[in-house]
This record gives sequence, C-alpha cells and structure tokens, in this order.
Amino acid sequence: MTQQNNARAGIALMIAATIVFALQDGISRHLAGTYNTYMVVMIRYWFFAAFVIALAGRAPGGLKAASQTSQLGLQVFRGILLAAEICVAVFAFTVLGLIDSMAVFICYPLLVAALSGPVLGESVGWRRWTAIGVGCIGVLIILQPGKGVFNPWAVLPLMSALMFAVYGLLTRYAARKDSSATSFFWTGIAGSVTMTLVGMWFWEPMAQADWAWMALLCISGVSGHWLLIKCYEMSEASTVQPFAYFHLVWTAILGISVFGEALRPEVVLGAALVVSAGLFTLWRERRQG
Repeated sequence: MTQQNNARAGIALMIAATIVFALQDGISRHLAGTYNTYMVVMIRYWFFAAFVIALAGRAPGGLKAASQTSQLGLQVFRGILLAAEICVAVFAFTVLGLIDSMAVFICYPLLVAALSGPVLGESVGWRRWTAIGVGCIGVLIILQPGKGVFNPWAVLPLMSALMFAVYGLLTRYAARKDSSATSFFWTGIAGSVTMTLVGMWFWEPMAQADWAWMALLCISGVSGHWLLIKCYEMSEASTVQPFAYFHLVWTAILGISVFGEALRPEVVLGAALVVSAGLFTLWRERRQG
C-alpha cells in the first residue's frame, strides 16, 4: 500500500476505534449504574489480561520476550495507574453522565503537553502554553465553578484526565527502554492483578441479561485496543490522533439517544475550545517533529 493509502486506512481504523470505545463507555455506564464499579472493571480486566497474554504468546519470543523489562516497577505502576483511572472514569459516567464526563476528559492531551516538560524534560513553547491556557478556559466553562449549581462530582473526569495524562507520559518514558509489546503486556497484567485484589471484595450477583452486556463490554475493550494497534501500525500517530476526538461525538450521540442526557450550550462551547486547543497542540508537535 502507498503512504497515502496507509494514512487513509489508519484514519478509518482510528474512527472505528472511537466508535467502539464510545460503545464501551455506554455499556460501562449501564453496568456500573447497577453494580459496583470495582467489580465491573475487574471482570473487564480479566478479559483484557487474557487478550494480552494471547497476543504475547503469538509474538516472536512469546511470553518471555513480552514480559522482559529492566524497569518492572515503572511498568507495574503504569498498569495500576490506568486501572485506577478507568475506575474513576466509569464512576464519573454514573454520577455525571457520558457527555459532561467526556467533555472534560478530552483535555488530557493538553495535560500531557503541560506535564511533558517536568516529567520528560521536553521543551514546551509559548504557543503550546497558550493553547493549554485556552483549553483550561474551556474546561472551566464546562465545569462552571462559579455557579451555585456546580456539582462537586465534576472534578472526577478532570482527575481521570490527569491520571490518563500521567499514564501516557510514563508510557513514553518506558518506551525509551521497552517495546510497546512489553508495555502493553504489563498494562494488562498489572491492572488485572490490582483490580482482582480490590474488586473481589465487592462481588455482587449479576443478572443473566447483564452478563451478556458484560461479555460485550469485554469484547469491545479488546476490539478497541486491537483497532488502535492496527491503526498505529498503518499510519503515524500525528496523522491519526486528531480523529480521536470523534470519541466525543459518538459519546454525545449515545448519551442523548440512549440515556436521555442533555447537551448544555456551555458544554458545547467549552468542548469546542478544548478540542481546538488540543488540535493546535498536536499540529505544533507534528511541525516540530
């Protein structure tokens, strides 16, 4: 395939991944609204761990090659951090809804840019700092901290975005010594062990119909990761990353049509500022790269 065809295929795979992840968010909200969040995330991680083990087993060198790392502590911490972030995000879906949660969460690329200096020692120029400031204004518009109707739970998606940003930076730091296959392996294993130790204390009987939803949640999670892997194999991250914002569009459609959520004007305005700032940041990174 030509480079142009690869780029088109990568974009198509990224859009497909955002659709799958939006469905995953909706199913997570449904299940976590009925059952304990820790249990839902734990079962999801069991399936995820089985997926990474199967993937590593089929790769050259097998499980031994995938698990070999000189920075085990860092890899384990990454896995624990992502598991905790997913718990916070899923709980936010249940108390705030999909639209408001995702509108705030999409600021994470800006947090990555802001933290890349102190964490990775990368240079962040005034243009990107300006974009980060614009994104922060967008988040404040969404959260409305000065209004009497401010919901204190609104800090949850912001916390989730910060945790995911730190996870992304640690992944980039780990990539200096470990392959993506190794990082992916330890993400699944460390997260699964952590969630089992936590979630087993919150086990609840699940209705037979909801087990079908749980199976679909597990399949969607694995499918989404598989689509992302293929996406980054086909095209450069800088080419496909802007299309990751389609996740917000699908989530909004799902929140309105299935869960009866309202799309507030301030959420639209704030999200537009956050997305614009994020796209500018990606453009600057690509140009400098």
